[in-house]
Amino acid sequence: MLPRYLINKLKAHRAKQLEYRLKRGEKYQSHNLIFASRSGSPVSIRNLERRHFKPLLVAAELPDIRLYDLRHSCATLLLMAGEHPKVVSERLGHSSIVITLDTYSAVLPTMQEQATEKLAALLGS
Repeated sequence: MLPRYLINKLKAHRAKQLEYRLKRGEKYQSHNLIFASRSGSPVSIRNLERRHFKPLLVAAELPDIRLYDLRHSCATLLLMAGEHPKVVSERLGHSSIVITLDTYSAVLPTMQEQATEKLAALLGS
């Protein structure tokens, strides 16, 4: 599920995309993609990183990371915030929760401490 503000942004993007597609006519290869190249074909990840992502990192004075690293950050932050690993696994598209738990097991020790504190509070300790 997406937040309302993001849905609105995607609708605006789609409207611009349709307008551009009409201007390009038969030159536009429609693949029904949300994000497409100027010709309508799939976006090259290398180009996306080089032309857009890396300049954003520089402008924001952030460390040089890979676009893919955002996926790991998202999963780690959700797990640290107490989100159920099954939900995180589904968001990442993992075929099994075991993959998620194996990959992000470094986050789990702090979660174990939190679980101990919660149980102690429930037991009145």
